[in-house]
Amino acid sequence: MEFKKIIERAKEIRKINIGLTQNEGSKTWGLAERTQGFVGDVGDLVKLVMAKNGYRKYEDINKRLAHELADCLWSVIIIADEAGIELEEAFIKTMEEIELKKK
Repeated sequence: MEFKKIIERAKEIRKINIGLTQNEGSKTWGLAERTQGFVGDVGDLVKLVMAKNGYRKYEDINKRLAHELADCLWSVIIIADEAGIELEEAFIKTMEEIELKKK
């Protein structure tokens, strides 16, 4: 799947999440709340990587790790969108800058 399609899919899921939270009577998350949630996801990711390295025990570690990585990617895409960042463009530019440093 192309990166643009992944971004579009992430935005579709955000709309579903907003609808669910509104139906539950919860506040809709903004940039700050989304970023705080991402920090929690990264904490979960760290625990799963520790488990992958034998320091914690979880069932289905690869399945859980894949899920958490996907959650983190979704969060990064949505945070970028809410901050007005064109993530694909920023990623390409950043990779080019890193590549140039090595030359």
